[in-house]
Amino acid sequence: MYEVVGIRFKKAGKVYYFDPTDIPLETGQFVIVETVRGIEYGRVDITGKVVGEHDIVLPLKKVMRMATTQDSEAVRKNEEAAREAYAVGVEKIQEHQLDMKLVDVEYTFDRNKVIFYFTADGRVDFRGLVKDLASVFRTRIELRQIGVRDEAKMLGGIGPCGRMLCCSTFLGDFEPVSIKMAKDQNLSLNPTKISGLCGRLMCCLKYENDEYEQAKRELPDVGQTLHTKLGKGKVTGLNMLERLVQIELKEEEKTIEYSLEELVEDGAVTNEAADR
Repeated sequence: MYEVVGIRFKKAGKVYYFDPTDIPLETGQFVIVETVRGIEYGRVDITGKVVGEHDIVLPLKKVMRMATTQDSEAVRKNEEAAREAYAVGVEKIQEHQLDMKLVDVEYTFDRNKVIFYFTADGRVDFRGLVKDLASVFRTRIELRQIGVRDEAKMLGGIGPCGRMLCCSTFLGDFEPVSIKMAKDQNLSLNPTKISGLCGRLMCCLKYENDEYEQAKRELPDVGQTLHTKLGKGKVTGLNMLERLVQIELKEEEKTIEYSLEELVEDGAVTNEAADR
């Protein structure tokens, strides 16, 4: 087992584990660490966590030191330089007439590299662009193609719910989202209703999916015939979240709503069937 500290390098970025060494760290503090990209400035998000060998990549990189006011000022200057580099990047892309859209520019903390994030429909031959940018910035240049979901995460925005995008505020990783989740939740399958600003299925479809899957296992299927105390009936509707079942009784010629507990008590649904 290893004691680790979780460091986040962007507001809603992924959390990476590091060896805290003997430095006393608290959540919210800023530190300097060594990564595969070089020296980086990050924020402590997790402290005192113990993980197994299979949950980390060994050997663990160590936290070098606490960040200073000079480090914070260097980050601020890097952000200003990145905004200027963005304007230059847009201009150079237009000069080279490349079919690509520049999304963001980032300087590494030690200024050893400038990363240009872009989107494009296909592969782009940007070798000439890289040489041109290298002659301007006199440092290493990396052009990184990203997807539409990453673009939305970087740019941010307001979702259909009226709140800031989840991906740009707190989601560290994108989890797989499928159309089956929308079906299980009885949502409209109109793409405009269940798609986010990125054009992909909304990440929030995943949030309640486990609860709906559990309800689906517990409740009978629509169309299934059940024997209740009032007679035989057919399931015509389900309320997944409240565990309610609408049953159309053939003899009574009416529809009655039962809770799952009532159906189990009536013997219409067995505990085994409820847990299937």
